[in-house]
Amino acid sequence: MLEALPDGRASDTLEMIEVVNRQRRRKISSKQWREFTAKALRAIGGNNRSATVVFASDDAVRKLNRRFRGRNLPTDVLSFPTEAEPFEVDDGSHLGDVVISVERAAAQAKANGLSFSSEVEQLILHGLLHLCGYDHESDKGQMNRLELKLRKQLGI
Repeated sequence: MLEALPDGRASDTLEMIEVVNRQRRRKISSKQWREFTAKALRAIGGNNRSATVVFASDDAVRKLNRRFRGRNLPTDVLSFPTEAEPFEVDDGSHLGDVVISVERAAAQAKANGLSFSSEVEQLILHGLLHLCGYDHESDKGQMNRLELKLRKQLGI
């Protein structure tokens, strides 16, 4: 994708967004979620960064949550930052994976009077912020303030 720089020259951005659907309850538009994730990454300042968005079932997310966080319950979104293998050069270009429970997203959308798409957009943004190093559990509201600002900017 070519993007214009402020001085008018073209810049080649190398963002690569992969969308993986590991559930069967809901049809997922890979194109829609690749485009939104790329847009969200640009808003965060993650040009030339890549990420993977995985849509999964509650059961799969519960198992991941139990294995990696010690919490035996489903959650709406999990983030898994990429860690380079010892033989790899870590250029920081691939941020990691965002895993979304489709069932949790649908239930939360209904409970909050939102569309499924709006809820998923919020979850992707939240997950990407975690991949960029933000942590709402310990940052005294910094991530929350930034997330609210970006939601407005992205029209969520």
